[in-house]
Amino acid sequence: MYTGISLVIFVACSQLPLYGIHSTTGADPMHWMRAILASSRGTVMELGIGPLVTSGMVMQFLAGSKLIKVNKDVREDRALLKAAEKFLSMLIAIGQAAANLLMGMYGPLGLLGVGNSILIIAQLCFASILMMCLDELLQIGYGLGSGISLFTATHMCENVIWKSFSPTTINSTVYGPEFEGAIPALFHGLLKQRNKTLALRKALFRTNLPNVTNLLSTAFISLLAIYLQGFSVPLTVTSNNLNSRFRQRGMYPIKLFYTSNMPIILLSAFISNIYFLSQLLVLYTRFGGNVLVNLLGSWSESQYPASHSIPVGGLAYYITAPSSLADMAASPMRALFYLVFMLFACARFSRKWTEVSGSSAKDVAKQLKASFLLTLKF
Repeated sequence: MYTGISLVIFVACSQLPLYGIHSTTGADPMHWMRAILASSRGTVMELGIGPLVTSGMVMQFLAGSKLIKVNKDVREDRALLKAAEKFLSMLIAIGQAAANLLMGMYGPLGLLGVGNSILIIAQLCFASILMMCLDELLQIGYGLGSGISLFTATHMCENVIWKSFSPTTINSTVYGPEFEGAIPALFHGLLKQRNKTLALRKALFRTNLPNVTNLLSTAFISLLAIYLQGFSVPLTVTSNNLNSRFRQRGMYPIKLFYTSNMPIILLSAFISNIYFLSQLLVLYTRFGGNVLVNLLGSWSESQYPASHSIPVGGLAYYITAPSSLADMAASPMRALFYLVFMLFACARFSRKWTEVSGSSAKDVAKQLKASFLLTLKF
């Protein structure tokens, strides 16, 4: 029940527009990471889980690198670390909300005024507090799993359904007016165009809007992930009882996806901060033409949708996934760099996450020992 209530609140906030904004046609530095960070532009869920994930990543890094001393066996230290994460999350939310205002994402500051600007920051901060409370509610046992993963999955499903069945018409410079959704565009092309082969090819491979190939790839990856989720290595454990007749044996499964999607979420938060900083320096400071700033990233306006920029150079360009197979073929070095970067970064984040979340081999061995269990074999 609590999981359903949390999802209803999240979806409602994702559709509730920000009060006081003038427009949402400015630059969108978070466009590429909105799906992973459960963010919806122009709504109170503008920041999504970004502040919460970023604060957790920073605090866990400080604790893991011994810059701050935290004894996770002491309950007071764990509570203090969680409180510090929440406080830092609020500071990040205030900073991102203020930066969005300065970047003109909600209209010129002169048109917004002081009152509306403060009101917009207050709404975004309230939504961040609400996300923290819902995540805490689900983590302490009132829901199914982590709130971060749940909100991300819900937002991803919402995006997939919309891009598959959206009836919105987009005026394309290449083909003229066409449906945004992949399925309506497929049937519309097959029914209205005389050349059925050309219509099918356009529906399968169009690059300016979601196509059927994207939908089929998403379905295949989802089914593959569900299948691989069941893979595990069973670890036989037995109770540490001196009398062998009373020893009980059990299985401790070690899943293939041991850290789930947390490394991807952490890496996405890290990349989104790079995008945000790069666009802030390029578009809204006097350092736009600086060599070091260009090495961080250079940007250009995209044709669809016209409200966001795409990286065309620098680090931001190479850590962005190629948009299509043709894009990969046109820039193979970029595709190779992105592949190596993603694999290496996710592996590092995954290993670090097991250390800071109490799920490493040493931590599990301590838990089994505290439960009077012995490991026998795989």
